[in-house]
Amino acid sequence: MSSRVPDLAGLRLLVAIGRHGSIGAAAREVGTTQQSASERLRSVEAQTGLTLVRRGPRGSELTPEGVVVCEWAARLIDLTDEIETAVEGLRGERSRDLAVWASMTVADGLVPRWLVQLRQRQVAAGTTPTAVSLTAANSHQVEDAVRDGVAHLGFVEGVRAPRGVRSRVVAHDELVLVVAAGDRLARRRRPLDPAEVAALALTGREAGSGTREVVEQALAEHGLALAEPAVELTTTTAVREAVLAGSAPAFLSRRAVARDLDSGHLAVVATTLAPRRAFRAVWVGAAAPPAGPVRDLVAIAARTLAP
Repeated sequence: MSSRVPDLAGLRLLVAIGRHGSIGAAAREVGTTQQSASERLRSVEAQTGLTLVRRGPRGSELTPEGVVVCEWAARLIDLTDEIETAVEGLRGERSRDLAVWASMTVADGLVPRWLVQLRQRQVAAGTTPTAVSLTAANSHQVEDAVRDGVAHLGFVEGVRAPRGVRSRVVAHDELVLVVAAGDRLARRRRPLDPAEVAALALTGREAGSGTREVVEQALAEHGLALAEPAVELTTTTAVREAVLAGSAPAFLSRRAVARDLDSGHLAVVATTLAPRRAFRAVWVGAAAPPAGPVRDLVAIAARTLAP
């Protein structure tokens, strides 16, 4: 079956037309001629089988169908930019102007979009974008990398501020106990008390992860300890995928599983434990983050995660 989805270049052009109301201005934004832009637009419309742009003497405007496609295209472009930025950072083949380390939860779902915003801010200001390397690790490893000077900036998760580094809270996060939608616990009406939670063999993170420490500390306040995990994994994504496949329950960031909860693939098991944690930016030196891309990235993180 032939695809009705245009390539990214065509989608970028469509979004630019919607933004400017002009094919000529959109062509300049994407770096092509107006004639080439018109030809590409005709190709996009032929591929989708839709009239996406209405041309008139005062410019060009999106049709109702064009508005819908443009909205989806903008989301796809944003996601593509996030992936591209993350891949470039993980490959580490560019000059390492800024080395960022982040805990798994933050690295998986948050840092890539922050790096895109940092780049966009720098381009808009007419400055050369900072080359960034991104390393995902558990919170203890991130703290060590910052203390040792391997990382210029780190993002960690936990209840208490780490020692030996400067830190700033950029957001608070709620951990929820989740199961696959068909699990028997998903049908439970009464919340689990701390003792019942402690007795569960969970799908969990490895020792040293911020997620695991938050749950351990929440249980320790009741004089309890975690049972031996049913499965122990090293990334938030791996834990999430395991639970989706029917593994034992797991504590995960509500942010990390929001889409799965909305879609009904995962369900929250109510507990009276309610573990919470903070996401923190960490660095060494002065009380304020170093001026430049480090300070800019911390500000972007705090603004993005603000309630």
